[in-house]
Amino acid sequence: MPSDSVKLYLSLVIPAYNEEKRISRTLARVKEYLSAQNYSYEVLMVVDGAKDRTAETAENFARSWAPFKVINNKENNGKGYVVRQGMLAATGEIRVFSDADNSTDIGHLEKLLAKFQDGFDVVIGSRDYRDAVGATQAVSQSVLKRFLGDMGNLLIQFLAVPGIWDTQNGFKGFTAQAAEKIFSQTTINRWAFDVEVLALAKKFNFRIGIIPVYWKNDTQSHVKLSGYLNALWETVKIWWNLRTGKYKNI
Repeated sequence: MPSDSVKLYLSLVIPAYNEEKRISRTLARVKEYLSAQNYSYEVLMVVDGAKDRTAETAENFARSWAPFKVINNKENNGKGYVVRQGMLAATGEIRVFSDADNSTDIGHLEKLLAKFQDGFDVVIGSRDYRDAVGATQAVSQSVLKRFLGDMGNLLIQFLAVPGIWDTQNGFKGFTAQAAEKIFSQTTINRWAFDVEVLALAKKFNFRIGIIPVYWKNDTQSHVKLSGYLNALWETVKIWWNLRTGKYKNI
């Protein structure tokens, strides 16, 4: 890994919306983990027009942790929007985004970073054993959510991202080159932004690695069943963009 004096190694982007009740716990865990590492890093929390005190809580935390910065959007634009914003504002050689509820614990970062040493351009965490042996869900989703997820994924694989069973887990990493090329062209701001990111990674021939994760289902998740339908509609838009040449491999 590069030394701290040469260039920033890691950028961690945390998108957040109405996370006042749990963000302090997540930030404390992230700080604990990263403070023990021997590489340089920055943490960017991008607040997506939260209606609670998410931004204030994060800004208070930033006062005692120099590598941590807050980007506070006053309006809600969608998770895809703020992840793009964070990834393009980041300066690290490796750029990772991770959910604000820490449902995929930051401790998985070690395995994810190791994949970059093996030459991958994009590395994702998967909750599905069909992607990676050892993937586990500590608290399983409801039967209905699992059914809708599996049916939706079959369509996602057919239209946009063949060969990946878990496109939606919020723990993904990119080299700086891959991040800038992919996120400069993303158009989806909400439900299916992960699908678009992976579709572009495949289109641009980036090597995609997968690690198994131990994932905790948070019952306070903001994702509703209607979100699955919206994600499928947006996947159709991505398919159309791929067919009509909207994304440019430049």
